[in-house]
Amino acid sequence: MAQSLADLASAGARRTLRFFPESSQAEREELRATARELLDTHGEKVLTGLRPAERVMWYLASEGRAEDLVEVVRGQRRDPGAFLVTGARRPRLVLPGLRSLALPDRITALERRDLKMTAQLTSVEWRGDDLVWGGYAFVANLPRPSGRVGRFAVLKNGKTGRLIKLRLRRTDNDQATVASKQALHCYDRTGFEVVVSARRLRELAGRGAGQWFLHIGIPGPGGIHTARVRQSDAGTAGHNQVRHLADGSRLVVGFTKNAVSITVQQPPIEVESCTVADGELVLVARARSGAEVPTAVSVVEGDTEFESPLTPLSSSSGSSGSSGSSGSSASADAFRRYRAVFSLDRLTANDPSGIKSRPFKVALKGADGQNREALLAEDFTTGRYALARGRELSVHRDERGRLMLATRPVRPVVDAMTVTAEGELVVEGTYPGQEVTGKKVILRHGVRLEEKELPVELADGRFTVRIDPEAAPQVSGPELPLCPGRWYLFFRDVDAWDKSGDVPVTLRPEQVGELPLRFSGPQRVGGQPRAFTVDRREFDRVFIEPERMLGPDEHGAYRQRILRETYYHEQRELPLRDAVLYLSLGGKQFSDSPRSVYEELVRRGVEVEHIWIQDAGLPEMPPEAGVVGWGSRAFYEALARSRYVVVNTAIGDWFVTRPGQKVVQTWHGTPLKKIGADLLGSPKSNPAYIAGLPHSYRQFDFVVSPNAYTTEIMSRAYCIEGDMFESGYPRNDVFYAPDREERAARVRERLGLPEGKKVVLYAPTWREDQRHASKLYKLDLRIDLAAAQAELGGDHVLLFRKHPKVHGSVPGAGRGFVWDVTRYPDIADLYLVADVLITDYSSALFDFAHSDKPMLFFTYDLEHYRDTLRGLYFDFTTRAPGPLLETSEQLVRAVRDVDAVEAEYKEKYAQFKKDFCEPGDGLATSRVVDRMLAGGPHAADSTNG
Repeated sequence: MAQSLADLASAGARRTLRFFPESSQAEREELRATARELLDTHGEKVLTGLRPAERVMWYLASEGRAEDLVEVVRGQRRDPGAFLVTGARRPRLVLPGLRSLALPDRITALERRDLKMTAQLTSVEWRGDDLVWGGYAFVANLPRPSGRVGRFAVLKNGKTGRLIKLRLRRTDNDQATVASKQALHCYDRTGFEVVVSARRLRELAGRGAGQWFLHIGIPGPGGIHTARVRQSDAGTAGHNQVRHLADGSRLVVGFTKNAVSITVQQPPIEVESCTVADGELVLVARARSGAEVPTAVSVVEGDTEFESPLTPLSSSSGSSGSSGSSGSSASADAFRRYRAVFSLDRLTANDPSGIKSRPFKVALKGADGQNREALLAEDFTTGRYALARGRELSVHRDERGRLMLATRPVRPVVDAMTVTAEGELVVEGTYPGQEVTGKKVILRHGVRLEEKELPVELADGRFTVRIDPEAAPQVSGPELPLCPGRWYLFFRDVDAWDKSGDVPVTLRPEQVGELPLRFSGPQRVGGQPRAFTVDRREFDRVFIEPERMLGPDEHGAYRQRILRETYYHEQRELPLRDAVLYLSLGGKQFSDSPRSVYEELVRRGVEVEHIWIQDAGLPEMPPEAGVVGWGSRAFYEALARSRYVVVNTAIGDWFVTRPGQKVVQTWHGTPLKKIGADLLGSPKSNPAYIAGLPHSYRQFDFVVSPNAYTTEIMSRAYCIEGDMFESGYPRNDVFYAPDREERAARVRERLGLPEGKKVVLYAPTWREDQRHASKLYKLDLRIDLAAAQAELGGDHVLLFRKHPKVHGSVPGAGRGFVWDVTRYPDIADLYLVADVLITDYSSALFDFAHSDKPMLFFTYDLEHYRDTLRGLYFDFTTRAPGPLLETSEQLVRAVRDVDAVEAEYKEKYAQFKKDFCEPGDGLATSRVVDRMLAGGPHAADSTNG
């Protein structure tokens, strides 16, 4: 494949193009020279492989049209890859907002490859005997088809290319616009429903074995665009289904290489049953009269093959009918039956112990020596049979209706799911044998790996799990609602250290058709019940997923743009309301300085409405306050009309403070790590973000600073042109509050901390270079928690607080020593109960210093973090108010000898407090509230009013 200009350009040139509006004149000249030289050397062909908007940018760079390129790059930042299309026969690109941009035809001309088509399946259902596919299909940047021909659907034979036209009905499907992830076009009208009638299915079967793929066609500029429809990753649109027809044909309605297909099979023989009795595995197969019958059944595991001949099964052998090849009479249902027998002892002779599964490949072997799939009859029933040492033999089926055998640990299998009137999900199933003794149930997030520990009822080989999705127990700590994402069920030994021995909960194969199960959860304080879905992945893995909180007119980039550009500005024309709108960490917490301001206003009795922004239904909010979902219409209305807005993170560059509105930025940390413009020149810098900082901070009437050190750094690094109010952080008043001991006691009770044990809080920051394959930050755990428990568990507990950006489960949580408190709403509460803080480069160290309690610094990667990854503002080795420790052993010893450590670092701690904790008098919140109310209608409620 020919290289494009972007492939040939250096990384430096590509970075200059990406950040062209922020680039220097010298960088622009160098980019122009590079682009021009590559075009002169390789010709115009190096532009053709680029995406359309990228092609425009490289062309403008080569021509030195800097002003035009600045506008194009900015437009693509707002909506990458989005453009308008003009011209029915000869389509051309037009960039939004730049219709007058002069470009040659060779740059704007759009080929078929420039107009990518998406065709996505979202549902599969049966209406009687008719198959119904639902989904959406669109051509990128073409929200509406053109021409006289409408959309159409066909089945295309994968071998012959023959086409069969199907009935397609256009539907509304807002998932299309959301999934496009762009904000320019609305694809709602691109939904489809394709019906394959029972007659058509019989016709396909009558054509014989073969594979047919579903294609959608869309008329557009330059002709008809077609694409295979793609599968989803879960539910009916992500799994194959088998349909048996009266003539003996099987239709596998599903997917081949991710494409939607119907595979017609006409198996001469099917497996009718596979059972265990008297130490033998007995497989019974049935063949239609006249069909060629395989000679044997092969069961293969690794390099070991077990083979048993298929012998005729007579009616005297207990079959529902007699069988025969030579000389046997036919059964009443016209099938001939055969059986194969395997010694169970031989099959399981080398069965491993523990949680490892041992799958077998089952095949029917013909006289020619060729293996055929062991396809299952329609009435086949799965089963499982007990082996020794907590193991079982699973007689299973896969989604394509093939026989699957495996030895595995005894597995919990769901066979019933109901929802109570109160919105509680009840999951029931079988878990035979004594293995259930000493088990607990874990509900684990599929991405964040966060865990809930659920109560389980176990009796007579059955289990019952009751799930309140709005109050799921933490492994450590209070009950909290399920956050967005998929949650999977596992059984775990009560004394297990981590998740390595977890046994997944699966669904009985005969019941996969009962999903999806949709239900409304319990009534929530201050809000409507959330919707939840139970569905499956990997055929039988059950998950629970909270559905999106935003409505159809709020969800996705396109509708968010409409709300920002239209609804928000309409609301700005209405009078201000006497309301305070609060935002803490993007709506994910009721915490930090916004919480302190809220509590102070409530204490003073200021007559204002209190409204908290909540992201995706989380977190818990005070019942007396109003709640609006992040991105909802109510959110934009509150932001446009609230007289006061208190935040500790950014809102968005589209937000502009209106006259009469007070917006307070309390921020959320004293910087040790370099931030903002101070990162310029480093690999972590983002010139576009830095260039937008002045505008971002013009949104705020004043920015709160915790100390003089932070004032100087933030003013420079965040390009703050307005006021920095050096009041101290309101969130740190908790260390000076007269009721702090009572508050700490309430926190201890809520967490269930044991009396008499020292509390160690571990709160590390994240590492930008430690990521999962999904690109999310992973837990970089260097503490030997097992060794720490052995040494400290008798008289200590460890509260483990992951950074909100970090995804990963905490080993040992729930075993009495380690407590995962990541989801506890406010870290300030944890500071109050902690006797010792362990951290690294987190700003938590500056807050905790107000407590006068000892700190330990687990800085195992100091040189790398300081010199390569992020950079620090001062020499931490000389100013840290506690020891810098490199190994887990050193850390455990320091915790054990913390009194000696505290004495050793007493002077450094005092100096650190002087440098970074002033003002520190417990009055920061009062000062911030007074400043916020000053000059407004509630000024009389200030302490100075």
